[in-house]
Amino acid sequence: MSNKKEIEYWLKAEQGDASAQHSLGFMYAYGYGVPQDHKAAVKWYRLAAEQGNASSQFYLGLMYQDGKGVPQDYLVAGEWYRRAAEQGDASAQLNLGVMYEKGRGVPQAETEGESHG
Repeated sequence: MSNKKEIEYWLKAEQGDASAQHSLGFMYAYGYGVPQDHKAAVKWYRLAAEQGNASSQFYLGLMYQDGKGVPQDYLVAGEWYRRAAEQGDASAQLNLGVMYEKGRGVPQAETEGESHG
């Protein structure tokens, strides 16, 4: 990525552009064009996720699930996956399903097909 393109991402991200924020999060998470920095990735993913960016919600869930840049927290991971899944993000739906299957990130008594009465 050229320096000009990186500067454009930074400017757009600082101005609140969720897509640019997501891109910076991804760059930091994987070290593309910048030194790998999980805490910076979490910062940018969170800014985009809070604006409803489903991809950032998924990746933020992944960061919490794996404990990268934040303490590992399955409950928080599950909540971010749930938000992305509700928007149709297939990867988040899959990960949320696995979390339900393993009883991670959801109350153990809670299951999708559970009968309440």
